Amino acid sequence: MNDSILQTSNFIKDIIEKDKANNHDLTIMTRFPPEPNGYLHIGHAKSAYINFSLAKENNGICNLRFDDTNPTKENQIFVNSIKDDLAWLGLKWEKPTRYASDYFDKLYDFAKTLILNGDAYVCDLTPEEIRTFRGTLTNPGIDSPYRNREISENIELFEQMKNGCYEEGSRVLRTKIDMSSGNLNLRDPVIYRIIKTPEHHRTKNKWQIYPTYDFAHGQADSIEGVTHSICTLEFEDHKPLYDWLLEKLKIHHPQQIEFARLNLSFTVLSKRKLANLVSEKYVTGWDDPRMPTLAALRRRGYPPVAILNFCAEVGVAKRENTIDISLLEHHVRKELNQTASRILGVIDPVKLIIDNYPSNISETFEAINNPENPKAGTRKIPFSREIFIEKSDFMENPTGKFFRLTIGSEVRLKYAYIIKCTDVVKDPKSKEIVEIHCTYDPLSKGGVATDGRKIKGTLHWVSASDSIPAKIKIYDRLFTIEKPETETDYLKYFNNDSLITKTAQLEPSIISSKEGSNYQFERIGYFVLEKKYSNNNSPIFNQTVSLRDSKK
Repeated sequence: MNDSILQTSNFIKDIIEKDKANNHDLTIMTRFPPEPNGYLHIGHAKSAYINFSLAKENNGICNLRFDDTNPTKENQIFVNSIKDDLAWLGLKWEKPTRYASDYFDKLYDFAKTLILNGDAYVCDLTPEEIRTFRGTLTNPGIDSPYRNREISENIELFEQMKNGCYEEGSRVLRTKIDMSSGNLNLRDPVIYRIIKTPEHHRTKNKWQIYPTYDFAHGQADSIEGVTHSICTLEFEDHKPLYDWLLEKLKIHHPQQIEFARLNLSFTVLSKRKLANLVSEKYVTGWDDPRMPTLAALRRRGYPPVAILNFCAEVGVAKRENTIDISLLEHHVRKELNQTASRILGVIDPVKLIIDNYPSNISETFEAINNPENPKAGTRKIPFSREIFIEKSDFMENPTGKFFRLTIGSEVRLKYAYIIKCTDVVKDPKSKEIVEIHCTYDPLSKGGVATDGRKIKGTLHWVSASDSIPAKIKIYDRLFTIEKPETETDYLKYFNNDSLITKTAQLEPSIISSKEGSNYQFERIGYFVLEKKYSNNNSPIFNQTVSLRDSKK
């Protein structure tokens, strides 16, 4: 796991250092508590990274605990995907994996303790009535007419709720705190509700009542011995309830600390909004490479270490802000520049014919696999009389500083020869160029002119007869505005050009590639092989990032 965060001071680290100084025997324990109701995204990666890193730097423990307290939205598929994503990132949790459902019996006993102490009661108000009685930020709430039920009646009703005697929504268990509190979370919040269907993914039909997140979270922290419960800022207003419950139950009291969640430009990180993108078919699924989920980033070819390096640089802050997505892409480029193999590929091809090159022969040139890593070695690439180059590398009437191919100019074919354009052939109807004709300098093998003349332009290419056709998916920002998360009608800003599919011609070495392999298409960008070449089907490559940040 990346250790960058360990070298940077932050306010959470300062709190932990102070706690360790006051208690030399303190073993630091954190936890990452995802709800198994969706896929992890880049924001979750930051939260997980902070929790795991803080535990690691203090020789402590980090638990993975699923907050599986709402069977209407949770299932084993999400549990498996979350575990896979964390393992892919290289984050190792203390075994075994924990679940809030592990503690349902204990949580039920905690709830009865609150009732017996006069700190909780069964309420018959409907959900709508509870919201109405709750009041507003400017007006205090109103006591429930059931607030002063006898303790014995509350115990009996709560047991009947547990035994399935009542319908969903007919009764809840609420804490008895303060209906006039300035913090709405303290106005007798619900801590248990009746849920009969569907069955729970682990406990099946054993339970008819389930604790709320606010009740399960702190008590599960306490049961596990968590020392520092690291949460995002939206839980700051819930902290008084977290503390109140632990104090009333007189059990181990972890310290809740809040930090700013990650906001990323040109995308959304709200689970609800991401779910809408999927359900409304703006994207093909949760793992669509345009999505900010970890499953999508993996499919797009993002190296996990790049994500961790990004999380480390973003760091820990107390104030909300939006991080430019270009920073994430910078870390992806930085990592892939060191690790991705280079290949030649032409995404928008036009045929180039070297008229004075023999038509009955071909040859091979040695190409460097990765100039940043000499150990990566070299490979052989075929060369012949007919090749493909990018259409954009030729201009019939060049303007400005155009150092690529024009009629009468010379350029270098990377690894091969120097060529000079002599003529073009156009389609009679469309007037588009369909062939470029050139001559080559036989003495310039390797792209070096023997007479010392300087050649400014270097083009990539592939042999027409040897190249492999491939489907290439080019990705852009998911939204057209920087902060779609703040817009009510955020779907109005969906980028309809966020996916463009093209057919490319690639050097034949990709036939032996494995799915998931990263490549730099020289002079173009970074790509990952998603689907391998087989029979007559073309391989499919997803663009990971462009070669350079063109959005600056």
